[in-house]
Amino acid sequence: TVRRQAEEGVDFMTIHCGVTQSSLQAMEREGRLLDVVSRGGAFLVSWMRENGKESPLYEHYDAILEILAEYDVTISLGDGMRPGATADATDRAQMQELLTLGELTERAWDKGVQVMIEGPGHVPLNMVAENMKLEKRLCHNAPFYVLGPLVTDIASGYDHIAGAIGGTLAAMNGADFLCY
Repeated sequence: TVRRQAEEGVDFMTIHCGVTQSSLQAMEREGRLLDVVSRGGAFLVSWMRENGKESPLYEHYDAILEILAEYDVTISLGDGMRPGATADATDRAQMQELLTLGELTERAWDKGVQVMIEGPGHVPLNMVAENMKLEKRLCHNAPFYVLGPLVTDIASGYDHIAGAIGGTLAAMNGADFLCY
């Protein structure tokens, strides 16, 4: 699929290569209010639980990078362990995945592949700046593509407002690309 889409001219792909057995175990040890809310992350976690194996996207990351380098495709390292509730913000699963994304960033750069990091989901207002700084530090200042972040869980129907508030604070603290 990665090769086919690259051949079709896709400019960048979001791939959840940082969802690993270690991030899954960190989530299961600590517990979460909401399990995995990322669609791509949920598919991988379900597959890993069912098969008792490491994520194939992580295991075959170098092969994926070879294809991306061949077709000059940027990789967006998806955050499959992003928190889906502010109570889960900056938990062990999110941090374990972020550490892995930092390692994957360096491997991509070594292969000549451009990288951006996706994140962080639901983050309370008082933790947005901290999350931006952590991502920048752990991922070697790779461009950060933020989803929101949503700064409250009690604004159903108003995610655009909660995301605009979080996005503004994220941009003020180093986010490079905003998605609401």
